[in-house]
Amino acid sequence: MAIELVNICKSYGEKKVLQNINLTMQAGEITCLMGASGIGKTTLVNILAGITAPNSGEIVWPSPSLVSVVFQEDRLLEWETALTNVLFVATKEHKQQAVQLLIQAGLADSINKKTAELSGGMKRRVSICRALIAQSNLLILDEPFKGLDSETKPVIMDMVKQYSNKYNYVLCVTHDVSEVEFLGGKLITI
Repeated sequence: MAIELVNICKSYGEKKVLQNINLTMQAGEITCLMGASGIGKTTLVNILAGITAPNSGEIVWPSPSLVSVVFQEDRLLEWETALTNVLFVATKEHKQQAVQLLIQAGLADSINKKTAELSGGMKRRVSICRALIAQSNLLILDEPFKGLDSETKPVIMDMVKQYSNKYNYVLCVTHDVSEVEFLGGKLITI
């Protein structure tokens, strides 16, 4: 079983961003996507997430898919707590799991703080926890580890690797080969 992107094309006006992209994501493996800045990786993420439609081509899904995304921007509710942000994509029954994720991410002292009060790296960790708790079968990570310090990054990468087996499919967009190696991902370059 695989998710297949077949001849995906996307243009914005006269600017062609994606031209006949073919990509296969196998169930049970982490697919890592690399490419130069501006080549269309985030556009591809947005197409997979259903945020934007391709101009042509198709995505072949093996079954109805629910998607969880860590965007390049944190996209948090700044006026809400870290815990509320994580629970935004889950039910109240998942509260204990949300708390455990935040603790594992090193945010035990910030669970009930408004996200506006958190540092950039802390907000990043909240975004990752939110994506990891979502009930979906495709996890998309668009440069998820940017902004994390050298001590925190391996902890969060390990967390993502640990929880990735909950998803049928994982796509991680990165510029760092060491992240691909750590995650044990299959590298695809566009």
